[in-house]
Amino acid sequence: MPLSVPRLRIGSTEIIALADGEGPFFAPRAEAFPGATAAQWAEADRYDPDAVDAEGRWRLRFRAFAIRGDQGVTVVDAGIGPADSPAASWAPVPGVLPESLAAAGIDPAEVDTVVLTHLHTDHVGWAVVTEAAVPSAGGTAGGAPPPGSAAARRPYFPNAEYLLQRAEFDAIDALNPQLREALTDPLAAAGRLRLLDGDTPLRAGRAVATPGHTPGHQSVLVADGPELALITGDLLVHALQLLHPELAYAHEIDPETARSSRERMLSRGTATTLHVATPHLTEPFLPV
Repeated sequence: MPLSVPRLRIGSTEIIALADGEGPFFAPRAEAFPGATAAQWAEADRYDPDAVDAEGRWRLRFRAFAIRGDQGVTVVDAGIGPADSPAASWAPVPGVLPESLAAAGIDPAEVDTVVLTHLHTDHVGWAVVTEAAVPSAGGTAGGAPPPGSAAARRPYFPNAEYLLQRAEFDAIDALNPQLREALTDPLAAAGRLRLLDGDTPLRAGRAVATPGHTPGHQSVLVADGPELALITGDLLVHALQLLHPELAYAHEIDPETARSSRERMLSRGTATTLHVATPHLTEPFLPV
């Protein structure tokens, strides 16, 4: 069955949801949101009923987004990745992002910008890969490297500039030191890593600093007149935080700063139409 590629149009810009996988959260969902009340859980389950499975587990979607406009193609985040990705210890790898890109008519070589919202492994999986992990023309990964050889890592989007907030890069050893060798060092060696200092214009839209989930978390805002689309990253991870932005997620580095970032980005005037594009909710695009 062909992969679904939901799309949202903001003026002349198209935002495309790119599925990479789905699976249960690694801990009971009540532990992820210890401040949520029974009434808030019931409200969230009515809003996003497929986010809870038959066993009562939180079921996450893992997706990236592409922004396609007159000036090129930007990808926001890179999913859970192939079978040997840094997320393999807990996420349902291998992901299907290459197939989703193909279904959307996007060649990785035509992507000119990759925005990494933050350095959690389910958001950077396809950013840098080994040759063995790259699907061949027939849709399967290549062979394993020869015994005793080091598998070279390279940017999956070979012509793209990868954008990361400097505050996130500076916190890499606290967040996940494994990602130096697996991600940032190969990007820097290839001349593909660019560090940002706060809000930064993109070819389509702009990167917006939204710290709290991690020190240098960023989101992407695309605007056309009064219509806005916010690609959230993990600014919000569950319908609970869309309905109740004040609720903290247990895996936020700084819950108070995360709450402030979330409320700031979701509080738009009544004259503005805001769509959120989320990596983990069941539906990729939701009006706010």
